[in-house]
Amino acid sequence: MQTDQKPAETTDSDIDFGFSRVQLGEKQGLVNDVFHKVAGRYDLMNDLMSAGLHRVWKDILVARIGLSRHRAFRHLDVAGGTGDVAFRIAEAGGADTRVTVADINGAMLDVGRERAIKRHLDGQVDFVEANAEELPFEDNSFDGYTIAFGIRNVPRRDKALREAWRVLRRGGHFQCLEFSEVDMPVLDKIYRAYSFTAIPAIGKVVTGDGQPYRYLVESIAQFPPPETFRQMVEEAGFQRARFQRLSGGIVAIHSGWKL
Repeated sequence: MQTDQKPAETTDSDIDFGFSRVQLGEKQGLVNDVFHKVAGRYDLMNDLMSAGLHRVWKDILVARIGLSRHRAFRHLDVAGGTGDVAFRIAEAGGADTRVTVADINGAMLDVGRERAIKRHLDGQVDFVEANAEELPFEDNSFDGYTIAFGIRNVPRRDKALREAWRVLRRGGHFQCLEFSEVDMPVLDKIYRAYSFTAIPAIGKVVTGDGQPYRYLVESIAQFPPPETFRQMVEEAGFQRARFQRLSGGIVAIHSGWKL
């Protein structure tokens, strides 16, 4: 999504929170508050922000993992508290597919645990309260790693990327689904108008509070361009770092391999 607002240079004590600047140590608490407010309606929030397309994008993300129903696979889904991506992975894999959801927000994890029980997937999917920057897992623990619509909310993205590399096994695949820059001249103006005008207004009507939705829209505008983020993935140690734009660039899937 094109925007006149450009990410400002970040210092050790200064970082973006939407279009605002806050102390680095404050951002995680502010982000937690946003997601605590929307936890019960998080998937509805994604429907509002993507006009329902997030479901298609997540299906594409999961299909790229290359799961087999005939071999064991251990996967980590970060910032996926409600289980939306994790359930897709568990259902696409075989009985020996195990998915760990790591999320820093306890309210989101509570929603995910309840849904896992209702879907009878609680034996395949487990939930861990954890920070993407300091994952509580051993080195070389997982075959795959996904993070969908979460990396832009992490204060130290470079640190989270290094953690992703650390916990993956050799041959492990990193994938990140995130809102990006619309690269179609007419669509970018339409999407920007929809994002900054309609989404907060609809969010207020549906949930009673439009402010969390305004932050989320602003956080998309502040996220690095896809080539810049691709370089960050590469600098974290991943090889074959690349990205694929979807839906005219509204989102991109970034990927890399630990080889």
